[in-house]
Amino acid sequence: MKNTTLCYLEQDGSYLLLHRIKKKQDMNQDKWIGIGGKFEENESPEDCLLREVREETGLSLRSWRYCGIVTFVSDRWEGEYMHLFHSRDFTGTLKKDCDEGVPEWIPFEKFHQLPQWAGDKIFLDLMQKQIPFFSLKLRYEGEALREAVLNGAPLKLPYEV
Repeated sequence: MKNTTLCYLEQDGSYLLLHRIKKKQDMNQDKWIGIGGKFEENESPEDCLLREVREETGLSLRSWRYCGIVTFVSDRWEGEYMHLFHSRDFTGTLKKDCDEGVPEWIPFEKFHQLPQWAGDKIFLDLMQKQIPFFSLKLRYEGEALREAVLNGAPLKLPYEV
């Protein structure tokens, strides 16, 4: 199982998202996701978070909230532990170019209309509601979400935000 981070940077009623349209063979192809990536050797979740945000956006986080761990299980992709973060406190100038995708500030009300994984809506809802640190397991068959388990308890699908 690989370890990754994902951070939702928030400003003026919008999230900074990456539209994943640049890489070939990208499991997130055409989707809109937060900022993050894979751990490097000897990195903590916070080390990875700070590095990935800086590399992908040019921004530096000053503070953040560690929201939870999302376990992804898939019949297509390697298993993943994703460490989810949220921040409203950062400095710097947003860079326009990123190898992973196109960064764009997306207003909250438009976010759910964009192509994204079904499970993203669940953990984003938990993050927005400031649910205490959580463990969420998401099981996919292809791109279809088949199971969601929050802190050991199954969630009803489809999940209603």
